Amino acid sequence: MTTMEGKAVLPRRAVLIGLPLLLAGCEGGRVRDMTPADFGIPNLDPTARARYGRLRDGGFEIDALDLGRIEPRWLRQEVGWNGREAPGSVVVDPGARHLYLVQANGRALRYGVGVGREGFGWSGDARVGAKQAWPTWTPPKEMQMRDKEARKYANGMPGGIDNPLGPRALYLFQGDRDTLYRIHGTTEPYTIGSKVSSGCIRMFNHDIIDLYGRVAVGARVSVLPTNLL
Repeated sequence: MTTMEGKAVLPRRAVLIGLPLLLAGCEGGRVRDMTPADFGIPNLDPTARARYGRLRDGGFEIDALDLGRIEPRWLRQEVGWNGREAPGSVVVDPGARHLYLVQANGRALRYGVGVGREGFGWSGDARVGAKQAWPTWTPPKEMQMRDKEARKYANGMPGGIDNPLGPRALYLFQGDRDTLYRIHGTTEPYTIGSKVSSGCIRMFNHDIIDLYGRVAVGARVSVLPTNLL
């Protein structure tokens, strides 16, 4: 990240409008638990706690996020946007572990994401071919072959709080073909910002609910190649 005229400048496409990331320092050489104040969350976004509080959805209780364990850069923010994508488009930057929903007037909503671990990343253009609330998870055959736990759900795991897709899923298609990649929630919120998945894009459950309500079926999704970032 570089700076220009006092504003943070992100690689290629996005320009963060707001305060710089506040880094917590050492205290007397001893380790201590991080708190929201260490990350500057009240200054970064006064509504963060409300956005990520406990909520009830579809008959399920979604836990509040412990914001003291999360860096602010992974929390939902509005940022400047200088790309050419049409409003309503989704752009995923795997290198930065961010997903952008393009808005009008040079703005975008930015979300932290978890992306494919080494050997499972991908890039290219797709579209949202379908959307599902509290989706059934059916692991691909390749996953079933390498993971005995996944084989238990060869016929599908019903939607629910323990389902690895979380409360919402966007199904990515190329033409009429299901790529088997998804943008979805997670049962492991503190992995957001990491390379952890089998290729899908995972989000905080609160954020995938927000994104789901804003993205239309048919919306374009671009996953950038990491070697160009």
